[in-house]
Amino acid sequence: MQLSIIVPTYNEAPNVAELVRRVTAETAGIDAEIIFVDDSTDSTPDVVREVAASAALPIRLIHRDHRTGGLGGAVLEGFAAAEADACLVMDGDLQHPPEEIRDIYARFLRGDVDLVVASRYAGDGTSAGLADRTRVLVSKAATALTRAMFPIRLRGVSDPMTGFFLIDRRAVDAETLRPRGFKILLEILARKNLRVAEVPFDFAGRHAGESKASMRQGMHFLTQLTALRFGKMSLFAVIGGLGALVNVAIVWALTQLGVNYIVAAIIASELTIIGNFLLQERFVFQDMKGEASGVWSRFIKSFTFNNTELLIRIPIVALMVSGGHISAVIATAITLFVAFIVRFVFHSLVVYAPRKAGATSRARQLVDELDAQAMSPGEL
Repeated sequence: MQLSIIVPTYNEAPNVAELVRRVTAETAGIDAEIIFVDDSTDSTPDVVREVAASAALPIRLIHRDHRTGGLGGAVLEGFAAAEADACLVMDGDLQHPPEEIRDIYARFLRGDVDLVVASRYAGDGTSAGLADRTRVLVSKAATALTRAMFPIRLRGVSDPMTGFFLIDRRAVDAETLRPRGFKILLEILARKNLRVAEVPFDFAGRHAGESKASMRQGMHFLTQLTALRFGKMSLFAVIGGLGALVNVAIVWALTQLGVNYIVAAIIASELTIIGNFLLQERFVFQDMKGEASGVWSRFIKSFTFNNTELLIRIPIVALMVSGGHISAVIATAITLFVAFIVRFVFHSLVVYAPRKAGATSRARQLVDELDAQAMSPGEL
């Protein structure tokens, strides 16, 4: 068997026949199979059996009574049951067009990668199939947050949230994976260094049925993301929390001395911006400093961003105090909490972003050369 196509399903009965028809057409000449790993409560298993009886491709059904690990767990069961080492994962709602299978498989056959990701955000790929503008914004925000949490592992992956990918299952140690929900690709990428290529695709609208996206799934995603990236973000949170406490304490102390609360907030913010940067350099992003821009460049980016955020936040504090009759201390604490996520994303994706190869200017090369000379051992 050359290719095992794993389709996790949950109440996708109206889509099964069309999916099999289109997959069969696109895998002509490829020794392939389809494995449905089904968690449905509707007639999907019966439809799969009916379609399999007359299908040109081998079709197998794994119906799970206990949905351990959610969609991610279903994918792992598909890996275990597959006859081929090349395992392509796709949704059962036809938002992942089967017509892309051949291009994805062809890229994999070059032999230089372990994983081929079908990306909505690479090349001419699109996310047009998302139901509305809100879902588009949520998807992009979730992708940005995910990449911010794993800036090194996901450096070459524009769409770590996709459920459409082909992987050599031999490159993955299933025992190390802890699937918690529907983002199994993120779980794989976060736990294993893999050679990755991307193929753009157009995310289509659903063929039939309703979207499974929900607030509960969003909470599952945030839980999964936090568990995977607990280390770095927790340190950032601790430092940010300490900075927030210091900030609030300075505001309190200065206002007790009769200083205007806006002036007190500015002084407190400038001191904590500098202190937070020094602590983040030492404890949070120390593994990324080597490939990032120089320390002064990092400081300027961080200082500029935080002061820009301050210029936005202080008027909000003033509005909360004057218009909402909230104390300056509480208003400061609330706005600092909201700013935490934005700060983390910016620092991960911008301040400590790896320098692009070949993009160093002549002026930058001269500065680096002078810096190297200045720091090299001198002759006595």
